[in-house]
Amino acid sequence: MTTDFQLVSITGLILEEQTGLSLDDLCRACAAQADRIIEMVNEGVLAPVGHAPDDWRFTGLQLQRARVALRLESDLGVNLAGAALALELLDELDSIRTRLRLFEGK
Repeated sequence: MTTDFQLVSITGLILEEQTGLSLDDLCRACAAQADRIIEMVNEGVLAPVGHAPDDWRFTGLQLQRARVALRLESDLGVNLAGAALALELLDELDSIRTRLRLFEGK
């Protein structure tokens, strides 16, 4: 019996906290319209650096937050305010887990 294998090249980009994505970059990465991202900023889901949408810069963490918010909306029907609350609670849970690991390590 013979098996045919095909090698697939996978490339990716690691976005870190320091990554400065423009509004257009974030829109492309999330497959979202600019007005949707602006709504997320207005709701507090995202906190870009800069004073106006043309000057905004987003981090890799904010890209992740935007994707989670969009998935909460599309998959679960959660509105943007609910997505903001869910993200806030997830952040708090992550913080608590980090503190617990530090406490257990002592």
